[in-house]
Amino acid sequence: MASFDIISKVDPQTMDNAVNVARKEIMNRYDFRDTKGSLEFDKKNNEVHISMENDMRLQHTEDVLIGKMVKQGLDATALDFSKEPYASGAMVKKDIKVKAGIDKETSKKIMKLIKDSKAKVSAAMMDETIRVTGKKIDDLQQVIALLRTNAEEIGMPLQYVNMKS
Repeated sequence: MASFDIISKVDPQTMDNAVNVARKEIMNRYDFRDTKGSLEFDKKNNEVHISMENDMRLQHTEDVLIGKMVKQGLDATALDFSKEPYASGAMVKKDIKVKAGIDKETSKKIMKLIKDSKAKVSAAMMDETIRVTGKKIDDLQQVIALLRTNAEEIGMPLQYVNMKS
């Protein structure tokens, strides 16, 4: 039986590099001159912390961060922008969670997509990964192609690992 695993994770070192490059660009940009803000990546909690003087600079910092992530080869959909910015004294802060692992809702979407495709494979949820097994590798590759075409609907970056035949 051929199989592969579907996972969703971001390399912490690559993410840290993207945050560091974004921080350097912000410190060198003219429109951020004399900024007292900060941009930090917390590897332990897997969060990016942004602190700026106003909402406009906060939004521009997010845009720079997304651009640097793309240049580092990371998918920007790994960031969870659902939390609202909050005021802390004279600063506006925002904590952006970096998604790691496939949550239950997303795994249900993925499993439904696989079942609806009527491919001759079976999918099983294992913690934060999904194992897909089938008799032929062609069927597995068909599932990978299906998930890549529906990436927008899934809403998180997926990696396909441990391909075995």
